[in-house]
This record gives sequence, C-alpha cells and structure tokens, in this order.
Amino acid sequence: MHQRNQPLFSRSDSTSSSDVSEDLDMSGPTVPPPNAEIPLWSTTADGELIYAKKEIANAPLVSGHPDLYAPLFRNVSTFKRSYELMEGLLKVYIYHDGAKPIFHSPYLKGIYASEGWFMKLIEGDQDFVVRDPNRAHLFYLPYSSRQLQHNLYVPGSNTLEPLSIFVKNYIDMISAKFPYWNRTKGADHFFVACHDWGPYTTKLHGELRKNTIKALCNADLSEGVFIRGRDVSLPETYVRAPRKPLNGIGGKPASQRSILAFFAGQMHGRVRPILLWHWGDKDADMRIYSRLPRRITRRMNYVQHMKSSKYCICPMGYEVNSPRIVEAIYYECVPVIIADNFVLPFDDVLDWSAFSVVVPERDVPRLKEVLLEIPESRYVAMQSNVRKVQRHFLWHVKPVKYDIFHMILHSVWFSRVNQVLQVQ
Repeated sequence: MHQRNQPLFSRSDSTSSSDVSEDLDMSGPTVPPPNAEIPLWSTTADGELIYAKKEIANAPLVSGHPDLYAPLFRNVSTFKRSYELMEGLLKVYIYHDGAKPIFHSPYLKGIYASEGWFMKLIEGDQDFVVRDPNRAHLFYLPYSSRQLQHNLYVPGSNTLEPLSIFVKNYIDMISAKFPYWNRTKGADHFFVACHDWGPYTTKLHGELRKNTIKALCNADLSEGVFIRGRDVSLPETYVRAPRKPLNGIGGKPASQRSILAFFAGQMHGRVRPILLWHWGDKDADMRIYSRLPRRITRRMNYVQHMKSSKYCICPMGYEVNSPRIVEAIYYECVPVIIADNFVLPFDDVLDWSAFSVVVPERDVPRLKEVLLEIPESRYVAMQSNVRKVQRHFLWHVKPVKYDIFHMILHSVWFSRVNQVLQVQ
C-alpha cells in the first residue's frame, strides 16, 4: 500500500456541539442548523430546492425495486425520490478560474483518486453541468487537495500554511469576481477532497470552513471541521489502473472463504500498532501483518488474501479514513471498521450495519471474540449485502446510474436540499 503523508500536528479528540449538527433523518429532510445562511436574493433554483425538499418529505413508499435493495438503505423510499429529483432538477456550475495543475487536473491513480475521478467525470458531464451560473443549484470549486499537497507543500516545513493561504486567496478571488459566493456565503458551493490534509486547508477562510459542503475522505467528527448533516463522507478508493478501474473486482463466495480475518499494512496511526501487538502472528485465524512476509506472498498475495477472507480489518491510519473499506467491498469481504469518530461514506443514505462491522478502538484486544460472536447466518447475509452494495462504490469511465459518481453527487445534492431556507 502507498504511504500516506504523516500528520503535521496533534489535534484534540473533543468535539464541539456547536460545530457538529445532528444526524440526517432519512425518513425526511432535517431542519437546517442554526447557522444556515439566508440568501441575499432568491433564484429559480431556490424554489426548485424547496419543492424537492417537500417532495422528499412525502416520498411514496418503494417496495421491491429492481435496482435498489432496501436493506442497504436507511430509507430506500426517501433515497429513490431524492435521486429522481436530482436527476430531473440538479444543475451544477463549475468555475473556470484557476490554473493547472492545482485546478482542473484530476489525479486518477492511488489512494487519493476519488477526488480526481469525481473532477474528471463532473467536468465531462453533459447532464448536470450548466454554463449559466444563474441556473445552478450548486457551484463546484474544481481544485485538488492532492495537487495542493504535491505542488505547494514544502517537505520538512511542518506547516500547511502555504496550502491554506492559497485556498483562502482563491475563495477571496471568486467572491470578489462573481456574486454567487456572497449570495449564500458559500452555502451552495462544494469541493471534493480525498487527501488527508483536505479539511485543514480550509482553516483560514471562515465561510469555506463553516458553510461550504465539504466532500471529504477524512470525515472525522472529533476535529470540529467535518460537520455531520452538512458535509459528505467521501469514499476513499484505491485505483490501481486508471484505464481499467474495475479490474480485479470480485471474490470468493462465502462458503469458500477459509480465513477468518485479514489485515496487512504499515504501522502508522494509533490503532494499527495495537492491532499488531494483540494479533500479529499469534493466531492462525487472525492473519494480521505489518507487511506480508515473502514466504506468504509466494503462495497468496494481498488481493488474494482479501478475496479469501471472511472479514477484512480496516483500521484507521494517520487519519480515520482507510482505502481498505472500499477495497473490501470490491473484493466482497465484509469490512471490519476500527476508527472512532469516523462518519462512514454515504452515511446519509446507507445502513452500514447491513454489510459491515464497526468495532470500537477499545475492543481491539477482543477482536476475534467479537467476530466469532456473529452468527454464521448473519455473516452470510452481510457478505451477500457487500456484493449488492458494491455497485454504489464502482467507478466507471462513463458513469452509470447509482454508481459512486452519482452517489457522491447525490450526497452533495441531498445536503443542499436539507440546508435550503425559504426567503421571506
């Protein structure tokens, strides 16, 4: 696996109640948080969002939908109606300002590829994107957090200040040149960032940090940046072959998975060393390694292990997110997620208890016990659900209905619908 950038500074584990809103209720839209901004003037798009909000609140009951498996969702009826409205109404304006490589330069390979794939596909889209910003419900800020890190971070400097200054200057330029940011103070704008440092580059611009919809892989509630109910937890997808993003997808059926649990990876962050200490090379059922030994890779490589294991352990690294979660889904292995304060991808619509196991960090010493307590019938159901939910995490060179591109866009849309206020 690729090495992540190490953390630059320590952060508090406390969460301010003023910074984190309540869970979205998938039975209907939520009341916007107290700091929701009233637009300076109303547009046709605002009226359409208000209409969508009412429609979603009164979504007709869905039963036996051929493309949507209800147990995977918090409320399949709400999701289906919201998705339909997104398809019929949503218009996105993409700012053309900004020079490459930081802007308009999708990074399509590796563990930060989600932000690049979204950028590539939205900029090539002909259904949602509009040239007239006055028609837009959402405004996309097309910069890459990975390119920010690659082009602006000074190795050894131990500071993200140049990145934060760059982002602040960009937003200041957008708000001075166009009226759209100022209309809502950024509440109808969004960006997509998978690099670990994405959240921290917003710190010098208060409206960007508090109002904008942030689609982040690093969706950590404990740090006061990610706001549940407004922000979007972005799946971290490890793309090995950009020309064939679906290469190698699949795995063995439940009955042929002989390994109880598997993990191999670098020992960074607070969880992985504890995982290795308790389970590394100590139990034949628990295949836990810091790095796969050569004697083992000669017989079975990393991907083959994931395809042959019942449970794939997905501990946080430097940050709460991990590409192993989506990897496990790709290889049809039930993810076991160990990362306190992590908002799971598409948590606004998906019921993760149907296809994964979330284990508190404190329970790592009894991890095998936790897994063995799961009845076989429950495991088989979860593994089947992993196969069913897989479609919602797949990148396609040309996007298809309900795939990861559309799921990300839906989560941003759903957030905006829930935040919109009637102008008096």
